[in-house]
Amino acid sequence: MERHSPAEGSGFVGGGLVSDDMRRKAWPILLGFSADKTEPTADDQRRWQTLPKHADEDQVRLDVNRAFIYYPTDQTAKQIDTRKGELSDLITEVLRRQPYLCYFQGYHDICQVFLLVLGHKNCSEAVSRLSALHIRDFMLPTLAPALAQLRLIPGIIRTVNPKLYQHLSETQPFFALSGTLTMYAHDIQEYGDIARLFDVFLARESIFSVYMFAQIVLNRSEELFDTPADEPEMLHSILSKLPKPLNLERLISDTTKLLDQHPPESLPLWSKISKSSVLKTARSPEQVAKQSLKDGQMYFEKQVKELQWAERREKIVRQLWKNKNPAIIIGVGVLVGLLSYHMRKSPSIYHLVSELWK
Repeated sequence: MERHSPAEGSGFVGGGLVSDDMRRKAWPILLGFSADKTEPTADDQRRWQTLPKHADEDQVRLDVNRAFIYYPTDQTAKQIDTRKGELSDLITEVLRRQPYLCYFQGYHDICQVFLLVLGHKNCSEAVSRLSALHIRDFMLPTLAPALAQLRLIPGIIRTVNPKLYQHLSETQPFFALSGTLTMYAHDIQEYGDIARLFDVFLARESIFSVYMFAQIVLNRSEELFDTPADEPEMLHSILSKLPKPLNLERLISDTTKLLDQHPPESLPLWSKISKSSVLKTARSPEQVAKQSLKDGQMYFEKQVKELQWAERREKIVRQLWKNKNPAIIIGVGVLVGLLSYHMRKSPSIYHLVSELWK
């Protein structure tokens, strides 16, 4: 599979897209819809405003009030307030039109970049497709799929630098959550840098952001070795902050090589990633372009069923351990394993299992 060629006609040059004018043409192509689509009508606007309120709108308002801290730098306080109103409308529209999505703190950081690049009149479809098809794993009812992505990072590090992997073995990869969850928009303070990085993320497979954090860790090996391995809290503190300067172009180049040399299929935990995860359903812009918002919802619902089954399975195991009957534990363990396998083949089995274990 070819991983890093952007969709044909997207307008890339050596250092990414040369301007926001180019991005306004290219990003819709990379997200799989026409950039020449007419602007939404007043009737379209009224229709979403009459839709039922999404459960997370109160949190959206709180987060929007904290938006536009670092950029744009050339606008007045009144203009920034206008931007905040546009951002609130954008997020609310996307959530009301796709009410199954769960808002997460940091989503507004992503949306503000799209708003600044595409403009508020042409942004809704782009963010809707991004949410359903690119970052869906982060908009599920729990963080479990997001954490599953993070757990790939140690495996990447181990293949390149086993000594560093061992040094970090007591440090959980949760240090990468803010970066990967928000497409690094929460951590990168320069507008030009984050827009450039979004060029890359939209043109490459979804796992690129995970590999990028692994590359950041690899690049900091000397600094990390200076901190004792038995101080995981200190290592976590170091790794949770991006290095400055970031040297973005070199980082992108190194991450591309890393992904080429050690593809996700070679990672020990890759088989544990859901087949409905964006890591497996968004491997290229061409693949995303063939998907609809309904496809995104279908994958979402499959992931929710898998999460529900995993929760029930854990509950069953806990109950069995209370009884501490080895024969029952082994027997049910085999049954759970068989059901897990067949559920991946036929999700409809979930309904039957749910009824049995109520």
